[in-house]
Amino acid sequence: MGSGPMTGDSTTVAAPGRVLLGISGGIAAYKVCAVISSLAKAGLAVRVVLTQQGQAFIPPLTVATLARHPAYTDASFWSAAQGRPLHIELGEWAELLVIAPLSANTLGKLAHGLADNLLTNTVLASTCPVLLAPAMNTDMWQQQAVQRNWHQVLQDARYHAIDPSSGVLACDRIGTGRMAEPEAILTHIYSLLHTGGKRDLAGKHLLISTGSTREHLDPVRFIGNPASGKMGIALAQAAIHRGATVTLVHGPLDESLRTRLGGLQALGVTTAEEMHRAMLSHLPQADWVVMAAAVADVKPATQASTKLAKADLPEALPLAQVPDIVADLAQKRQAHQKLIGFAAQTGDIIPPALAKLHRKGLDAIVANPIDVPGSGFGGDRNQAVLITEAGDQFPIPPCTKLDLAHQIWDALLQAGF
Repeated sequence: MGSGPMTGDSTTVAAPGRVLLGISGGIAAYKVCAVISSLAKAGLAVRVVLTQQGQAFIPPLTVATLARHPAYTDASFWSAAQGRPLHIELGEWAELLVIAPLSANTLGKLAHGLADNLLTNTVLASTCPVLLAPAMNTDMWQQQAVQRNWHQVLQDARYHAIDPSSGVLACDRIGTGRMAEPEAILTHIYSLLHTGGKRDLAGKHLLISTGSTREHLDPVRFIGNPASGKMGIALAQAAIHRGATVTLVHGPLDESLRTRLGGLQALGVTTAEEMHRAMLSHLPQADWVVMAAAVADVKPATQASTKLAKADLPEALPLAQVPDIVADLAQKRQAHQKLIGFAAQTGDIIPPALAKLHRKGLDAIVANPIDVPGSGFGGDRNQAVLITEAGDQFPIPPCTKLDLAHQIWDALLQAGF
């Protein structure tokens, strides 16, 4: 993923993965260093523009070292021009522009089309998507003027937002104004690089299940599986970034994954029966229903309220059936609703996935191998084949789960869903 030189050569060819990061004034600027480093290590071309206020928090040498490229400042902008103007070169070079942290001052300039420094001039000289990650004191964020500017900017389809979160701010105030964490910013960056900023799922409400369910024998023992919930969370994130409204029903999650739920309507459950109730409860509002969860097939016939001693464990464990969530969703859905299932398989994944597709009455199914290194439960990467009821097959080679999620949405839209 290379990039052309930042010179007066107007024949420079655009290449994918070119991210221009703008840093305005705010202590949250330190978080952006992790974003720059991650993008550069992933092989993307990264350029950084620092406003005068941004330089008060992060020196140009720091971001230049992380980006593997000299940083740009207003001194670069106002220096004697060599070739084409710098803001034009940068604006045409960028595939995605990210402003993090976005200060109240820079937000006001964007809202009113003002351009008095290199960053704001570059915004006006570009046509690529712009991702905004605000950061400021709670009272500043809640000012009517700031909120008015924020909503005005977001009326422009170019702009995509990561709203600030709540917590302890650098001023010791507890409230809304914390800039999004680097992981959330990186996820949104990769989504926008994939979609080019398209909101092709706008107007759709997606109901997604993810993770495993647990069927307890006693308070410390249960029947379950290794599903982590990463795939369903990636599906939800990708869908939101493409404009959808998402309801996510998830089984127990590791604490590290809970941070990825920011901005999601997320409902936590433990058992198959709880997931069954939650999915049926939210079915009426959904346009697409995606069963990415790995639901237990059976449960202990009895459940003890206290931990069983080892000597009291039964030699043979009586089992009972749990609700067939997919079958009930298929029976109760309306004609306009699409139902997509998942099939985690070993060996030849296609025949059992096809059988499940027809047996459950699905519109599509995603078959993925769990016996191939780097795929399946728990990891950050996966591969799959999406199969539609009409017989179309869309192979998806190994990739990150976020990229897999986007390719699933691409394939479903291509199939006419």
